[in-house]
Amino acid sequence: MTLAPPAPPSKKSKKKGGNSVWTRPTSRKGKKKARQAGGNGSGGGGANGAYPGPSASGDDLCQLVPATRLAAERNDDAAAQPVLLSRFFKSERIELTDDRLTASSTKGYRMVRATRGVAAGAWYFEVKVLHLGPTGHTRLGWATNKADLQTPVGYDAYGFGYRDSDGAKVHKAWRDKYADEGYGEGDVLGFYISLPDGELYEPKQRDLIQYKGMPFHVQVPKEEQKIPAPVPGSEICYFKNGVCQGSAFKDIPGGRYFPAASMYTLPNEPNCVVKFNFGPDFEFFPQDFGGLPIPQPMSEVPYQALEVKNEGPDENGIAEKTS
Repeated sequence: MTLAPPAPPSKKSKKKGGNSVWTRPTSRKGKKKARQAGGNGSGGGGANGAYPGPSASGDDLCQLVPATRLAAERNDDAAAQPVLLSRFFKSERIELTDDRLTASSTKGYRMVRATRGVAAGAWYFEVKVLHLGPTGHTRLGWATNKADLQTPVGYDAYGFGYRDSDGAKVHKAWRDKYADEGYGEGDVLGFYISLPDGELYEPKQRDLIQYKGMPFHVQVPKEEQKIPAPVPGSEICYFKNGVCQGSAFKDIPGGRYFPAASMYTLPNEPNCVVKFNFGPDFEFFPQDFGGLPIPQPMSEVPYQALEVKNEGPDENGIAEKTS
């Protein structure tokens, strides 16, 4: 992907856009493509003329957001650390214990995810519900790095949740009948995922790049994002105290899936609290997976270093991403 110099923002969009930079690919010769009528051409502006609009030729429209917390991201995980709950990839309303295995929150639903995710193979972890209280609720499950952390698990296309009050499964904010009953305080929930050859379906992540000497996150606007192709034979199942509640989701989109939790209570109520167990010693490891591949514990997921890809000037002076 080639990154063209950012279009200058208008006065109206400067305040709204903050420090974000919008870029799009250009030709190797650096020639700008002709504008299309209606403002949707590759050189056209947005609604206020500040940023390039979607390209009629299908070029990606990317937003570069300054990685102001890059040091915090890098310190979130390390090769010598086990799998933990992320201090960075969570809502600011989520509270973690010092061991980073217990999460709690109050008021509206918010999400926290683990430091490591999986894109292929079969994996398993547990969550114990420590406290719900009179108004507490949880939605637990799997979410990719595209899931919105300010929403419950299963709110969008990038999460698959398991609901406490009625045992429903949740995806794209749609609740479907799943288990015969819900779960509550003291219950231990098991979370299974199988992604056969999932690495072939994982989208390429253009996350961090170096642009003009500064680190940036590469983001694609939600309206431009495409749901990855499904992984054939993939499956998610949930367990309650070691008993399988049935197959919840099949042929899920490719991606890197992280253990995730979201909690809720009414205002002025004690926190809703859950505790994660990434293994290898589980409280209720299932004895029967119904013919599905036997999973590995999430504690066995290897560490992946956070890399920043370099930006170098092309021969025509246009910044081009290099690895």
